[in-house]
Amino acid sequence: MFNLFRKKSEIEKLELKFKKLMSEWHELSSINRKLSDEKYALAQALIPRIDQLKKRHEAY
Repeated sequence: MFNLFRKKSEIEKLELKFKKLMSEWHELSSINRKLSDEKYALAQALIPRIDQLKKRHEAY
């Protein structure tokens, strides 16, 4: 309840974007293969950045 007004961290924002892209990828996978592949590539490009931020956050 108290997290309602808390700003999202960059990790949380990237994870939400990743989930959204993967959802779109799944929906498009049976409709339009080219767009599906583009969404998948965009989602996969976010993974290294998310991992980098998580490692930096764990170091603190």
